[in-house]
Parts: sequence; structure tokens; C-alpha cells
Amino acid sequence: MEVGAEGRLDAARSTLQRAQEHLFGLQSAAGWWKGELETNVTMDAEDLLLREFLGIRTAVETMESANWIRSQQRSDGTWAAFYEGPAELSTSIEAYVALRLAGDDPSEPHMAKAAAFIREAGGLERSRVFTRLWMALFGLWPWGDVPALPPEVIFLPPWFPLNIYDFACWARQTIVALTVVAAHRPVRTLPFGIEELRSGLPPKAPEPLRTMRGAFHLLDRVLHRWEALARRRLVRATVREAALVAAERWIVKRQEADGCWGGIQPPWVYSLMALHLRGYALDHPVVERGLAGLDGFTIRENGMRRLEACQSPVWDTALALVALGDAGVGLEDERVVRAVEWISGEEIRVKGDWAVRRPRLEPGGWAFEFANDNYPDVDDTAEVVLAMRKVGVGPRGGAAGAALARGRRWVEGMVSSDGGWGAFDADNTEELCTKLPFCDFGAVIDPPSADVTAHVVEMLARELRIDGDITPPERAAAQALVDGGICWLTDHQQPDGSWFGRWGANYVYGTGAVVPALVEAGVDPADPRIRRATGWLEAHQNGDGGFGEDLRSYVDADWAGRGTSTPSQTAWALLALIAAGEVQASCTSSAVRWLQDNQRADGTWDEPFFTGTGFPGDFYINYHLYRLVFPVSALGRYVASLGNGGA
Repeated sequence: MEVGAEGRLDAARSTLQRAQEHLFGLQSAAGWWKGELETNVTMDAEDLLLREFLGIRTAVETMESANWIRSQQRSDGTWAAFYEGPAELSTSIEAYVALRLAGDDPSEPHMAKAAAFIREAGGLERSRVFTRLWMALFGLWPWGDVPALPPEVIFLPPWFPLNIYDFACWARQTIVALTVVAAHRPVRTLPFGIEELRSGLPPKAPEPLRTMRGAFHLLDRVLHRWEALARRRLVRATVREAALVAAERWIVKRQEADGCWGGIQPPWVYSLMALHLRGYALDHPVVERGLAGLDGFTIRENGMRRLEACQSPVWDTALALVALGDAGVGLEDERVVRAVEWISGEEIRVKGDWAVRRPRLEPGGWAFEFANDNYPDVDDTAEVVLAMRKVGVGPRGGAAGAALARGRRWVEGMVSSDGGWGAFDADNTEELCTKLPFCDFGAVIDPPSADVTAHVVEMLARELRIDGDITPPERAAAQALVDGGICWLTDHQQPDGSWFGRWGANYVYGTGAVVPALVEAGVDPADPRIRRATGWLEAHQNGDGGFGEDLRSYVDADWAGRGTSTPSQTAWALLALIAAGEVQASCTSSAVRWLQDNQRADGTWDEPFFTGTGFPGDFYINYHLYRLVFPVSALGRYVASLGNGGA
């Protein structure tokens, strides 16, 4: 071991030990971990608007939510989509309207500043479709100027273009519910208007008909004519009513045990509104469960109330187990045993929407949330398998081992035709969906991504290495999938050597996922693909030794790999560097020192920056556990590798 390495090893061990103990301190009695998923104030504004729509908004809820929304307003009067991000028009509009609902006067300085920004940025006229739809619900925007969403789309078969299964699961659930809402065109009158938010800009000029978007704008005009026809008595009583009944049944069938829809806010909110418009009373069991479930996503503290857009106990628990396994903790620790038992019990054994494209595939796998049986996902399943193997669950590990085998087979069956993996569906790549006028916010399809594909490749490669019970035919098939995944990742490496990160920010996340996967799958660390990746990381290391990447990299390539150093992103870079054999490199030592120097006394790290991605370019998440689990993983691998002489 080189001179000075012993001291670096001791310092890293000490940092790791403090972080590990803090992580154990966050574990629930049942065995799981769950960090807060912090997002922007649209969650809270839309919650107040939902309650106003349903007639259940209370003074206490309004005051507490308004306190939170005000606390997130910046000195210039604006709100952003992520910490220290640029002012965001639609977020600011929704926050402003929620504060008007709470009684804030437009003449108050914080409101006047917000309104001035909104007008300067284009006003209501340039807000996203979802924001204008919310305004239409309260008579603040004409329904006729909202893109058409006919509920008859529910009748389109899965092979027909633009059927609901062409959309990603999160968009699918939202769209079906919104077709019901839009068909009713409800208006709940508010005691105020928001003319102060109008800029007076004319509608955007339509795209030329020769373009795809122009053709879809023409289709939207046709669908608006259909909407007018569908409101006539005969059509409304036959075709339209049949579509609404079918959509209603589709929605009710997909409510989860905890009352949610998909475990996420958008379909949950719109499903409640849709069913209410279909005549479901507030005390109807479906609605009652839905409203009660929202309480479990509500955080109250210091006189403020905020909502999580989602919760991630399975994902967080899997990452925590990976981290602890990297730190050398396994099944000899009863806390790990509890986590393994809990996560084993979360396996999903029923078919969900994914079976539309893979009807003969046996169910298996895990979802992101406490309750989301309709939508297990590939990323969580791969990470759960990796996690349980990390802490020592073997091929003959009883019920847990059998669950891992089923999960592996399910993931194998979810491969897309190009050799990569998306998160929730296979071959969910219909680009036509993205051209619809309605789809101006968020990803609406779920194509393969580098980070998910990397996690699968890493999982399958490890299973092939350690699981001797895999039969020869299964082994050959799995190896072919690994080889195909490596080809997919090779084809999608950026010219500069990095990889795009779909579910984390951004190229640092993608690169931090892919490099360890390729090495696990047998790619030599000296391979040019690995060398280009580590070269990119070294070139983007901050002067303080850490790594960071601003979320603006999703829309502006100049931000790629650039941003304030954060614990999670520094750890992602370290995972790649260590896997690539760069344990003794100065860039690795500097990154480890950054983690050491910035660790809090209680063992964790501060991370106000958002490093999780919901929709690239539109919606982001601060996973509060990322700041801890990824540094534990990185430090654990660093200590193990450095202790072995840097091998």
C-alpha cells in the first residue's frame, strides 16, 4: 500500500461508520427505509385546488399549505421547479392562484411581484396545458381553448396508434382520468378573477400542416368538433356515455390498496375528480379511500403543510441494503434481516398494465411505492435483486431466493426490442404521443434508458456469476440479454464519453450507473468506453473535489456535468471511478475528501439541491435519502478496494 494510503483508509472508514450508523437510525421498526420526496409547490397548490373543487377545503389546511407556498417564494416574487432553478411560469401561476384562494391580496408586495413576473413571462396565455386546465376547472380559462381529450380513446385497441397503452404508465393513468373530467367541462366558480395574470399575448401561431405538430393541431380542431357533437343528446346518451362508463371502470379497477392511483399525485388527483363527476359521493368507499390516502403523503411541521408527489420505500430500502452490503454489513445483522423480510413481502405476483405488451410473462418484481401492484418497475426490481445479493441472500435463500428468481425472469421478459430496458413497460416508444398538443409537459413515453438498462445488466451479470441454480438454457438466454444490453449502452454513449441519466441528474448519474454495470458484465476497465467515461468525469470534477450537475443540463448542454458539488452526485462519480480501477487516482481521493469534509456531525450530509428526475426538463425531485445511501455505497466500495491495495 502506498505511503499515506493507510491514513486515507482510516479516515474513510471513520466517515463510513458515522454514515452507516445514521442510516440504521432512519430504519423503521418494520424494516423499511423511506426518505422524503421533495418537489415543487405545484403539489401543494393543486391539492388546495382539488379540495376547493370537491368542496372539502378547510381553513386549517389552507393556512398551512399557504404558509409552505409562501416559504418557497423567492425574493423576486417567483417560484422555481427545483432548488435555485430559474423562475418557472406555470409553477408561479399555480402558486399565485393558491395564495389567492388562501386570501392573499393581489396588492400585497409578494403577490404583486409574482403577478409582474407572470405577465412578463407570457402570462396565462403561455402557461403549460395542465395549468390552463386547472384554470378551466374554475372558470379562469375557456374549456374550448384546452386541447381536446375525448374519452372514446379508451376504445382504441392496443395495436391502434395513440391507444392508451402507447403512453407511459404515469401518463396513461392521468390521461384516462382527464378524459372524463374534460368530457364534463366542469366549472367551480371562485370569488375572484385573475385578470392580473394575463399578458394579452395572442395565441401561438399554428404549426404548418406539413409538419407533424401541425397535423396534430389539425387533429385537435377535428376532435373539438367531435366534442361539440358528443354533447348532443343522442350521441351523449350512447357513444359518449359508453366511453365514460368504460373509463370509469378502468379507473376504479386501478385504485391501489392504500387508496392511491399509481402511487403518484397526478393520476390520483384527476381520478378523484373524474369519479366525483361521475356521481361518486365523498363518502363512496373508492373516493373515501382516495382522500384518506392523501393524508399519508402529507407532511406537517412548523405550521406548514406540504405534500409528497410520491413515496419510495421499496427503492429507498433497496438502495439502503446495497449501501450496507457495500459497507460490509450482511445477514448477520438483525436489522438487515428485517429489511430483507420486509422487501421480500413486497413482491408483486399479479399482472398489471405491463401484461398488455407481455401477456405470457409470469408476474414478478417490485414497485417503487408501498402499494402499486398494477405498476411494478424494472429499475426497482433490478435494484432489489442486487440489494438482496449484496447482503448475502443466496440462490437457495428460501422464499426470498425464489422471489429473486421470479424477479430476474420478469425483468428478462421486459426487455425492449432494441435490447434496452425502460422503467415500467416494454417497447413503450411511440413518438407520436409526444406530438399531441396536450403533451407539452413531462415525458409521456417510457423508452429504454441508460440508467435502467445499466442496472439490469449489472443485476443479470451478477446473477449469472453467483447463481449456480440457473439452468443452462436460462443461462444462455440471460447472457444473450446481457450482451444485448452492453451493445445498447455502447450505442448510447455520448460522444464525450458520458451517458444520459433519465431518472437522476443527469450525465453524472447515467455515467455513475453504466460504468459499474459494464465492469460487472466483464468489460475491461482499460476498455476505451470506460476510459472515455472516466476521462469525462475527471474533466468535470469541481475544484473542491466534489461533483455536481445542475438540472438545467436537461435543456442546455452547457450545463452537462456542471453544478455545485452534492453528496449524491459526488458518490455517483466515485462509484464509476472505483469500478474503473481509479481507486488510487487523485480525482478519487479528492472526491472522498469532499465527502469527509462535508459530512455533518450526525453522520449524514446536507443536500438542498434536487438530484432526482421525474420528467427531464420539467419535473424534479429531491430524494432526501440519496444524500446518505449513495455516499455509504461509494465509501464502502472505496474502503474495500483501498484495503485490498486498490485492486
